[in-house]
Amino acid sequence: MAGLWFEEFAVGQRFVHEIRRTVTDADNVLFSALTHNPAAIHIDHHYAATTEFGRPLMNSLFTLGLVIGLSVQDTTFGTTVANLGMSETSFPRPVFAGDTIRAETEVTALRPSASRPGQGVVTFAHIGLNQRDEIVCRTLRAALMMARPA
Repeated sequence: MAGLWFEEFAVGQRFVHEIRRTVTDADNVLFSALTHNPAAIHIDHHYAATTEFGRPLMNSLFTLGLVIGLSVQDTTFGTTVANLGMSETSFPRPVFAGDTIRAETEVTALRPSASRPGQGVVTFAHIGLNQRDEIVCRTLRAALMMARPA
């Protein structure tokens, strides 16, 4: 199992995730369609050409999901009970089709669950970076994690 148990995390622990992904127009249109987001800035090249960006922006929720997804193999694959929430999420730079996104993660807090024996909450600070190492996404994610089985 690639994911870590609650006890294997430490505050300050850092991960530079190896997997990267180049995003495409198809990703953007499909994600926007699946989430019923008809915003022209994501799916209409003609409209987007008239904006300050000159082309469609990747849907920011796709970017957030991708950044967290890129972290899973090294951190939570098979050991997560549930995501409890994201906070302090920001998108400092736009993402466009053709950008290659990578992720880094730092563990910022740990606490055993008071109501769920054998589980604990890990807070991850995720950042997403493009091919120029510019931060395109950051978020804090709280995840309920399994403790190592007895």
